[in-house]
Amino acid sequence: MVEPAVREVVSTDQLAWIKEALGGLSTDVGDGERVDQIRLLEEIKAAAAGAQVQVTHDLARSQRAEQHAAGVAATQIGAGIASQVALAKREAPARSRDYVGWATAMVEDLPNTLAALRAGLIPESRAMIVARETRWLSIENRLVVDEQLALQIEEWGDRRVDHEVRTWAYRLDPAGAKSRLHRAESDRRVTLRSAPDAMSLLTGLLPVTQGSAVLAVLRKEASSRRAKGDQRTRGQIMADALVERVTGQTAADAMPVTVNLVMTDHTLFNDSKGDEPATVEGCGPVPADLARRLVLDAAGGAGAAGAWVRRLYTAPATGQLVAMDSRSRTFPQALAQFLVLRDQTCRTPWCDAPVRHTDHVVPAESGGATSEANGQGLCEACNYAKTAVGWSARPRGSGAGEEVEITTPSGHSYRSHPPDPPWAPPPPRGSPLEEHFQTLFDAA
Repeated sequence: MVEPAVREVVSTDQLAWIKEALGGLSTDVGDGERVDQIRLLEEIKAAAAGAQVQVTHDLARSQRAEQHAAGVAATQIGAGIASQVALAKREAPARSRDYVGWATAMVEDLPNTLAALRAGLIPESRAMIVARETRWLSIENRLVVDEQLALQIEEWGDRRVDHEVRTWAYRLDPAGAKSRLHRAESDRRVTLRSAPDAMSLLTGLLPVTQGSAVLAVLRKEASSRRAKGDQRTRGQIMADALVERVTGQTAADAMPVTVNLVMTDHTLFNDSKGDEPATVEGCGPVPADLARRLVLDAAGGAGAAGAWVRRLYTAPATGQLVAMDSRSRTFPQALAQFLVLRDQTCRTPWCDAPVRHTDHVVPAESGGATSEANGQGLCEACNYAKTAVGWSARPRGSGAGEEVEITTPSGHSYRSHPPDPPWAPPPPRGSPLEEHFQTLFDAA
């Protein structure tokens, strides 16, 4: 076991000083010392991560105690804690939910792993592997794994640590391992993330046999088509075959589903100001030329599924999407879609999750209006966190939906803004471009 050295207590002000001091690190040194600096800075990062684990554990324990004292139902104890941590760490709440659990396990059940992290002997990623892969074990078995790793964990890489931890976990609790595999299979899913150069990452989390079978079929298809003279690369054929088989289309670029593409009229008609990038809902910005190609392919290309045009109006001075309003308690379909198109992802700062709920910033039961100015798109987790004890939100700024301020139970406030939509100054009224756009809209 790594024995922590006796240290002086460090205050929050001293932490701030340390951060500032690192900005003045000496650069007038030789390469040998630069290597030493890299190693020391890596150890400092690990030690800071270890301290952060301890502070997170203490915050979670304190917040649970406060919620219990406030009479929060037992099933709701802990709500909103991970979201507070996410805002402080500037990351997505989904990551912090796991982090809070791992921090608790590390402090309470993995003393050797935590000590190695706080001593700067292992990076945070390695410590989190131990916490993640032992979270389903009993406390007694978790302590056994922690003890077995103590002497060699500093020498192993992430993959070796993952292998050793899972081997010991399966050895200590084979019945639990079998049950865990069944639960993992029930968590199978498909997700989509944006990638550079207007591409996307479609990921399927599948049981190993199914994943291997899918890959084998795609490889076989690629080999067959290449043997028949197809000039595409194997990767291109596999990607196109996946799209064709999932959508049922004979060509990968014939998409019979709605894809929300937001662009300016200048981009659509490729006039002198037509270089403004467009935005594809769920995938992010795309170049203007690609946006026009998507529209043309949908409107008249081979296998075209049809293109529809819907206008979203912007304020001339700012380019912000203008307000829509309703007296309904729930957001009507058109207004809800407007909020999704405006916000693009969850409005909570640093949360990039897809929008699942259209939310009243000020709750309807508190008099909040069902309007664009009082509406925001949130993921499911952030919407639930917002209702926990001690949380509040309010719209700010003069523009509709321009800014939302969130206040957490600790008294910290965070502000979010919708991303800027594609925007360019509008054409003069009565111009041929405006008339062309009006004709297209009327026809649609």
